[in-house]
Amino acid sequence: MTDVIVVIGAGSIGQAIARRVSAGKHVVLADLREENAEAAAKTLSEAGFDVSTTKVDVASRDSVQALVALAAGRGAVTGVIHAAGVSPSQASPETILKVDLYGTALVLEEFGNVIARGGSCVVIASQSGHRLPALTPEQDKELATTPVDELLALPLLRPDQVTDPLHAYQVSKRGNSLRVKAEAVRWGKRGARVNTISPGIIITPLAKDELSGPRGAGYRNMLERSPAGRAGTPDEVGTVGALLMGADGAFITGSDFLMDGGVTASYFYGELAPGK
Repeated sequence: MTDVIVVIGAGSIGQAIARRVSAGKHVVLADLREENAEAAAKTLSEAGFDVSTTKVDVASRDSVQALVALAAGRGAVTGVIHAAGVSPSQASPETILKVDLYGTALVLEEFGNVIARGGSCVVIASQSGHRLPALTPEQDKELATTPVDELLALPLLRPDQVTDPLHAYQVSKRGNSLRVKAEAVRWGKRGARVNTISPGIIITPLAKDELSGPRGAGYRNMLERSPAGRAGTPDEVGTVGALLMGADGAFITGSDFLMDGGVTASYFYGELAPGK
């Protein structure tokens, strides 16, 4: 039976991880914009990968279920790379919560029902989730375990509580890592693993939107004053993704990997600390 790797969100980071883990396997590239999936498929196909494309809206259960059925119909789903999402400069708080938080929980639930033994999933979260102030243990548990279709009704996610796109993004990404921690228990019963990577600013088209957007000056200052002094590259995220999805990462599940060049460290303990 053919091994299938599903890439949700056909951007630079998803492609970089796919290149590291998909040789000899079939890659299903899914994106909300079919033209993005087709462009990524052309690049991967010309590099020797076996690729097909489809459209998916991660905020729609019917759409995610259709993707699961398509992927499972092609073979054993041994890998899922979930890199779809919207950023604070692209959408309203409501849309960010629906795509980044609810959509991720939905993907984890549906693919957790079909993932093959020995399979692995990587979810792309964000450094932003690490800068959200601490939630209560009860709120953490709610984000981690509330049934998917009840998730957006949580009190901490009410419109009067989440009024700013950046806050929506931060709580969504915190929610992603918490959800993965809980889902790792369920996935483990199938002999599969799931982890999050929380990148900092990685040079992708999405990051370029942010750097030229209303928060661009702040992001550039963040990079200049961070320990690494630069942005990251998709290939660097690909290296961590390959570890987590491969045999060398077989003991790693339910974990979150912060890779931001030290921005978060500097935010709490260095030159980026509030008030400095």
